[in-house]
Amino acid sequence: MTTVKQVLEKKGNEVWSVDADDTVFHALEEMSKKDIGALAVMENEALVGIFSERNYARNIILKGKSSLTTSVREVMRSDVTYVQSDQTVEQCMAIITEKRVRYLPALHEGKLIGLVSIGDLVKSVIDQKEFTIGQLQNYISGNT
Repeated sequence: MTTVKQVLEKKGNEVWSVDADDTVFHALEEMSKKDIGALAVMENEALVGIFSERNYARNIILKGKSSLTTSVREVMRSDVTYVQSDQTVEQCMAIITEKRVRYLPALHEGKLIGLVSIGDLVKSVIDQKEFTIGQLQNYISGNT
C-alpha cells in the first residue's frame, strides 16, 4: 500500500505557505506563481489553517470583499484535518470523502512535510493500478 510519505516523495514535498496575516491577494499571487490550488497557513511556524481557491471564491468573491485588504486569517479553513506520513492513500481517500475536503496537511513526527490533494491521491491510485496491470500482462505473456 502506498503511503502519504511515498506520494510526497514522488510529487515533491516542498511546503508552500503564507502567513495568517498576509492579504488574500498575496496568497493568490503565491498560488499563481507555484501553479497550486492551496497553501498552508502558518503562524509562528505552526500550521493554523489552509487557504484554497474555494476559500477565495466563497469568502471573498461571493461576499463582496476585497482580496487586497482581507487577511488570509479571515477566510482560511482553520478546522484542519491532518494525516500522518505513514497513512495509506486509501485512508486519505476515506478522510477526504468523509470530511469533504480537498487538501490534507501531512505530518511526520509532528512537523508539516507537505499537502496532499485529492488529485495527488487519485494519481497515486491510477499509477498503482497501471503498475498492477503491467505486472499481470507480463505474467500472462510469460515476460517475467
